[in-house]
Amino acid sequence: MRRLTPVASEKRLMVLDSASMYFRAFFGVPEVLAPDGTPVNAVRGFLDFISRLVGDYRPTHLVCAWDNDWRPQWRVDLIPSYKWHRVVAARPGPTPDIEEVPDPLEVQVPVIRAVLEAVGLCVVGADGYEADDVIGTLATGASMPVDVVTGDRDLFQLVDDSHGVRILYIARGVGNHERVTDEVVVGKYRVLPGQYADFATMRGDASDGLPGVAGIGEKTAASLLLKYGDLTGIVAAAADPESDMSPGPRRRILDAADYLEVAPTVVAVARDIDFAPYDATLPAAPRHPDLVDALAEQYNLDSPLRRLRAVLAG
Repeated sequence: MRRLTPVASEKRLMVLDSASMYFRAFFGVPEVLAPDGTPVNAVRGFLDFISRLVGDYRPTHLVCAWDNDWRPQWRVDLIPSYKWHRVVAARPGPTPDIEEVPDPLEVQVPVIRAVLEAVGLCVVGADGYEADDVIGTLATGASMPVDVVTGDRDLFQLVDDSHGVRILYIARGVGNHERVTDEVVVGKYRVLPGQYADFATMRGDASDGLPGVAGIGEKTAASLLLKYGDLTGIVAAAADPESDMSPGPRRRILDAADYLEVAPTVVAVARDIDFAPYDATLPAAPRHPDLVDALAEQYNLDSPLRRLRAVLAG
């Protein structure tokens, strides 16, 4: 997808990594029950996260990126171990495998979707793609500055000061998030954001079932990228007996040739998904106010929805 140059405007897009946020809400907010006994702590926490972020940053547009497929088959075909440890039920064909999700959270996800729809907050997903890919495409194609809200450092590959793309990194909580810019990525990892996907490929990530290159940690990965530019240059230097690559890294890169042939495609987020039409304009009032009122009563959401309505009204 062609990257659009941001226009001089006060417009700003906020993209939420929805699953990252509602998982954090579930584990960070004490249990709260609806009148019928349904747990709603993740719903309440997610709504309060949105209220806080919208209040602090005042985006004009907002998208809740959704995992239509949390473990796409095209990634599994390349690296079978990809997220395998999270699978509780493997299903053949195009239907996504079932992810391990705590039962008290699983029942809340449909409630979150219903509330987002009633309020009129835009939800975008794409079959065969993860939320990360949705975020990558939105951030790459946006015609305005973008704030991506996530607890996933893999999305640091999207940071781009020149196009106004930054990460609001919530690993330590929404209230203690970090604004990740080019400078922050370089300061933390000694690589440019454009090199981060190659860096992550070599480092690996046990939480995603990515083994990385054995014996290549963050420091060595960064030094190799500094010297050779990108993973293609590193692999070429390892294969060239005349290059000045030292024996240890050379052997490790060559031993990992099969992994390095496929892993970059798995680690890099998609940037060219064709979405159905959507409207990301942040509403000033709920789209379906009567339904919002009904959901607030049914699920004990009066306080968080009242706060969200106040923030949307400005």
